[in-house]
Amino acid sequence: MPTTIIVKSNGSIKVEGDFELYDMQGNKFDLNGRTRISLCRCGESKDKPFCDSTHRTCGFRSEIVARVLPPLSPKQ
Repeated sequence: MPTTIIVKSNGSIKVEGDFELYDMQGNKFDLNGRTRISLCRCGESKDKPFCDSTHRTCGFRSEIVARVLPPLSPKQ
């Protein structure tokens, strides 16, 4: 199953499919077979990096609309 990432307006980042999640030190999270998680964007979750729905009460707002990114700059 390919990985799908959905950035929700005023909410979390939903990740579904076949993926692995690591911390900055390269340690892998044990997701216990989960193929769907939600990651915090508001920064207020008590279970970071996972969403605990605190965005609903902390006033987090961020409207997301898909767009075309500019071309990559050539490496020098």
